[in-house]
Amino acid sequence: MPRPPPIHTRGGIAGRLGDAHRRFWEGVAMEQNKRVVIAEDHTLLRQSLRTVLEGGAGLRIVAEAADGFEAIRSVEKHRPDLLLLDLSMPKLNGISVIKEVKRRNPQVKVLVLTIHDTEDYVRAVFESGADGYCMKDAEIGELLDAVKHILAGKTYLSPKIADRVLSGLLTPNSDPGRHPWEKLSQREKEILKLIAEGYKSGEIGDLLCISTRTVEKHRSNIMKKLDIHNIASLTAYAMEKGLPVSAAA
Repeated sequence: MPRPPPIHTRGGIAGRLGDAHRRFWEGVAMEQNKRVVIAEDHTLLRQSLRTVLEGGAGLRIVAEAADGFEAIRSVEKHRPDLLLLDLSMPKLNGISVIKEVKRRNPQVKVLVLTIHDTEDYVRAVFESGADGYCMKDAEIGELLDAVKHILAGKTYLSPKIADRVLSGLLTPNSDPGRHPWEKLSQREKEILKLIAEGYKSGEIGDLLCISTRTVEKHRSNIMKKLDIHNIASLTAYAMEKGLPVSAAA
């Protein structure tokens, strides 16, 4: 196995990165130069992740994406070993990205990096085909451990939320139909997100490759299922559910 590149530490972030770097290489059992696409809409965090993965793990970042559609295109173009994906992405949310990536390139591993720590999100992520779930407030060492596990063919769930999620999964839901959010299809959730971001029906149709008439039909169904009848309230509801809402391009 090749020796890890040296890293100099003087405490602080550099020190933590150095410690994580050493822990990673102590037990690493994967090849160097694995190819990674980073999908994260915040530039500073995206650049920080590149530094950690390239400097701390010897991985090769082949592309970066700032929205869901760009993430899918980047995976299709570069065929990476791993997609590191923010769950809350502009234009197309992480759940939809996972499903599309796994449909087109099932061999690509997907590690979700997110602030969401509830059972509903964890369940949706793994049901969509993701290979791992890591919290954004995790230590650098945990992120590298998650990457190592997934590239070795294992599944990863952040220990911080594992017990809570398991408890929730084992607790029967006495009334699964009571939450309006659960009544929406995945396509309706995608359209709700785009409506909340300010996109018009024609623009949504172009983004999702469907007709304007189909978008309007979905919009009507969304409002009926949620019992919400104006765009401002739809936007507020989308934000409440953790969907990122940014200005339309």
